Parts: sequence; C-alpha cells; structure tokens
Amino acid sequence: MALKSTSERIRLLALGHGAERRPVGCPTSPSLVPRRPPSPQQRASEKFVIAKHHKPTSDHARAPRTWPTTSQPASSTRTEALRARGIPVRRIPYLLPSASKDYSNDPRFYDCWSKLAPFSLTEYARVVQLDSDMLVLRNMDELMTLPLDDSAVSEAGDAAASLRKPHYPKDWVPDNCAFTFQHDDPETAQTHGIDPSVGPLGFMNGGLQVVNPSKVLYQQIIDHMEADAANMDFADQSLLSDLYRGRWVPLPYTYNALKTLRWPGVHDAIWRDDQVKNIHYILSPKPWDELDAQGQWTGTEESHRWWVDVNRDRKADERQRGIDDGF
Repeated sequence: MALKSTSERIRLLALGHGAERRPVGCPTSPSLVPRRPPSPQQRASEKFVIAKHHKPTSDHARAPRTWPTTSQPASSTRTEALRARGIPVRRIPYLLPSASKDYSNDPRFYDCWSKLAPFSLTEYARVVQLDSDMLVLRNMDELMTLPLDDSAVSEAGDAAASLRKPHYPKDWVPDNCAFTFQHDDPETAQTHGIDPSVGPLGFMNGGLQVVNPSKVLYQQIIDHMEADAANMDFADQSLLSDLYRGRWVPLPYTYNALKTLRWPGVHDAIWRDDQVKNIHYILSPKPWDELDAQGQWTGTEESHRWWVDVNRDRKADERQRGIDDGF
C-alpha cells in the first residue's frame, strides 16, 4: 500500500489483539506457532471497535481509521460486519520476544508486544494507535499534527496508584505516581501532561500512542525487546518508558483517561467528565461484559454507562441504515 500525499499518509489506528502468537525471528511452522481460538474478550473487542468507530465525534475526524489485527477476524460473519460499517482491517505481525517475563498474573501482557508494531508502519507519516477498549468522546485530530521534534513517541502517563495489585512492583504506590503531583492544580492537568521526570517512575501508558514510524526506531525497539524483555514488568510500556526515558512527550490524562482515575481516592482530584476526550476501560469488567442476554446493562459504574449509551445509539442508527446483524 504505497501512499504518496501527506493526507494519504496520515491514518488513525485502533489496535485489536488477535490470535496468532509469533516470537520474533520464529518461523511460522504450525508446531512452533500454535493457533488458539479467539477468546470471548477478543470477540468482544471486535464488537467494541464497531461501537468506537460509530461515535459521532469520531465520525467528524479528518483522519481515516483502520483496525490493525494480528489475525483474521474470528469468522466471515465478523469480516462482513466490519465491511458493512466501512472499517478496513490491516494485518500486523504478532510480536513476542524469544524470552520474556512470566506474566501468569497478567496474561494480557503477552499480547501487548504487538502494540509496538505502529513504529514499523513507515508507509504512514503519523500513526495514532488506540487500544480497542477505549471510547473516543471528543475529536482528537490535533494528535495527527502534534509536534514531536526528536521525540519518538507521545503518550499519557500511567497511574501507579490505581491498580494496587500485589504482584506489581513495590514502588508502584500513590506517592510515586506522577498524577499525584497534579492534584494541587487540576485545571492545568486538563491541558498538560505529567512531567516524566516528576516522581521516580516516569512511566507511560501504552493505550494511546502517537508515533512517527521509522525503520531505525523500530529496529531499536525490537533489539531492546530481545535483549531485556525478561526484566520488563509491563511489556511494551516498560520497553518504551525505558528506551525513551526523558524523550517522550506526555499527553494530558484526557487523551487516555484510565477509568480508574475517576474512582474516589485515586485521582478524582484531577478528573473532569466534561474534559475527557478518550476513556480507557482498563481492567474487568468492561462495559460490554455487563450486558445481559436481552442486551440490558447490569452495571453501575457511571463511566460504563457512557459506552452503553453510545452503543445503543449506534445500533439504532445502523438499523435505520439497514444494518442489523447482532453486533
């Protein structure tokens, strides 16, 4: 796909995790690359991508969108569902280091290495990659022209205080979380990212990445992954935070608003519902997991209701356009 003009070379990408695991440098022999059926979470992510592409504020975006995936959609029915909605699918390689950390406490991290693939897409001048468990609430076209200078990547910071999982590093505590340093100035937090040098972590969250693809940078990333993946607690996020320490551009939390930031006692001091551009539904349950057999929402979390409302409007709009396939 050779794209020539500047407008053609700008795309917005939402990453869906697929089913094929392929260690870097590993041949594609069936004995070495087992194929597993898509999990319910992966099938749900396909449905969620549809809801995300429907959002009216996204529809007014100038940058076209596509769905990168490491596998074909789970069935021809899903392929047709994506095609009916004008959502192009782009295959990307499944990345997995030859040796990595044991993520048995968080198996999702095995799939996260593939989120480094946008750096390899050199047919594009700019890639904005979004996780599939996000909901875009406001137009974010400005990310397509965000100055990066010599920086390789722009992302929002991660919240060390929001998860508190026992297997996480001991220094992942509220006092070390950079968002904590914004509590005294919540208005600035709406428009300025956290300084990566504030606090001992300086950690990014890989849910939304703004990158200028480069073969040189991509090779650096792959080399670093192969050399040190066994020491990376959070897969791609650890890699980029380490490799580009002090060289990545922080975005305000509003572009990657982890839903846990809204929780009382986490970082609700800076959260403003009316400022959030893109919410990230980290952790389970996801809002689409809370729909019963009749499609009625059974959850209680207000931020989940936002997705439910968008999904309901999407289905109503699609029925008017003759699309009623159960997605």
